[in-house]
Amino acid sequence: MILLMWSSLCEAQELQARLTVVASQVSTQVDKRIFTTLQNALTNFLNTRKWTQDKWQAPERIKCNFLITITQDLGNNVYKANLQVQAARPVYGTTYESPLLNHQDNDFVFRYIEFQPVEFNENRVQGSDPLAANITATLAYYVNLILGLDYASYSLRGGDPFFLKMQNIVNQAPESRDISGWKAFDGIRNRFRLVENLTDNRFVLFHEAIYAYYRNGFDQMNENEDNARAGMLAALNHLDVINRDQPNSMFLQVFFQGRSNELFKLFSKAKPEQKSRARELLTRLDVTNVSLYRDLK
Repeated sequence: MILLMWSSLCEAQELQARLTVVASQVSTQVDKRIFTTLQNALTNFLNTRKWTQDKWQAPERIKCNFLITITQDLGNNVYKANLQVQAARPVYGTTYESPLLNHQDNDFVFRYIEFQPVEFNENRVQGSDPLAANITATLAYYVNLILGLDYASYSLRGGDPFFLKMQNIVNQAPESRDISGWKAFDGIRNRFRLVENLTDNRFVLFHEAIYAYYRNGFDQMNENEDNARAGMLAALNHLDVINRDQPNSMFLQVFFQGRSNELFKLFSKAKPEQKSRARELLTRLDVTNVSLYRDLK
């Protein structure tokens, strides 16, 4: 019995995911029970599928949230929705969890018929029905983003295999007149642009920044706060170089989403020279929250 329990812990899946489907905007003529079935099926898909070749223990599972808000019934069992994805990473030696990802995707259209199988084949992403396949293709894309960021935060370039999986999904993405978000020309913020930022050599400093922020930064807070903040400043310097060479890069915006309060609290207790440099960089890199960073005095 003990051996079986230990085996199950070693073979634990990678995610501790909570998925919620909200359909309050959908017409009352649609049976809302279908969305409960969908929620249960997708939760099971995320938490029981093996996403990596590594062995994970249960406490190591990545905490993440997926919120699907149905905004429109397009008919023929096709729905338009927003997808919000959040994930957190524990900080070494503390009980604090730092935001790893907080991103909203507004280009999520899919077909779902109650009790239809929820399947994903990374070698045949589009499947026989592109609109039905778009559910799992999109979720798998963001699962690999979460895994890639998590691995990259512990090991320099450790997330590359998962970013390449994202790229593979983009290259095989479901195609339909109702589907968008997978092509370079689908707006300025889309899945194509995001994975391009994580796989193109022009953006190599993004990987340096992720590693410096977490491993050389946050994970050192318990031992030496000054060294930890120095690591985080190094991350911000890397991002500043990218912003100068490749302005308005999508991952730069994704990185700062939901992170402003964390950064403010971190540097509000810094030494004057660190605080001054952080203020200079943050007001330039995260313009949405300039008013907050200006209080770093």
